[in-house]
Amino acid sequence: MNPSRLLSKIVVKIARTPFPKFIQCFINKTYVKIFKIDMSEYTPEDPCEYPTLNDLFIRHKKYIEFYEDKDIFVSPSDSMVICDGEIEDDTVYQIKGKKYDIKELIPYETKLNGGYFVNLYLSPKDYHRFHVPIDMEIVKATYIPGDLKPVKPSQLEKELVFPKNKRIVLRCRDDKERYFYFVAVGAMIVGRIVMNFDERLQRDYDEITTFEYDEPIKLQKGDELGRFEFGSSILLFFGPEHFKYLNQKDFVEVGDILGEIY
Repeated sequence: MNPSRLLSKIVVKIARTPFPKFIQCFINKTYVKIFKIDMSEYTPEDPCEYPTLNDLFIRHKKYIEFYEDKDIFVSPSDSMVICDGEIEDDTVYQIKGKKYDIKELIPYETKLNGGYFVNLYLSPKDYHRFHVPIDMEIVKATYIPGDLKPVKPSQLEKELVFPKNKRIVLRCRDDKERYFYFVAVGAMIVGRIVMNFDERLQRDYDEITTFEYDEPIKLQKGDELGRFEFGSSILLFFGPEHFKYLNQKDFVEVGDILGEIY
């Protein structure tokens, strides 16, 4: 087994183990302290009320506001925007200075050249659930096995990671009948990427596995789409003349405006 995946399995096993109350309380409080998490934003607020560290990872926010304008595309998660820009010659940046071909990431034709990409990084302190960014349908989901290398920005500057790591690619269609792609990338210690709409995607497959939906999965902006069981990355790709990037912040909260479709 790949060393990064073996380490991930071990850590996830520990994170899912309920220890005696006083030990679990100490573990949870230590995690909150190290990553400086403001627990007043979550329910429950007391770290000791979470029976495992994994339950703390996937904690629920008390309140999330989503812009109701149907053409506004919001951030699916609490994230650092580590890179964004135009898609040129079918290539995009992982982070400044590290470029790769989209075909290395998504194993089928996408027709994205001339479009736009946005890379979002979820740190270990962030809210680990991600939400539907705009009213949409999912027409295809592809599980791609791979490594579980770290995706923190300092690591992304050293080597290409996104095209090598485990990931799930969603081919989505908005209400303007335009396609975009939502890519959830696994990372070191991210043992699972959960997609709420299809439990088959929670399994680990040894080869690329695709599920096509004859009846597309219809989701509304703000629905909980899934979660990471630790921090990771979400990559968004739009075709040409489809998306205008509006965000001016380095860090976005789930529900914040990222851009507008047209």
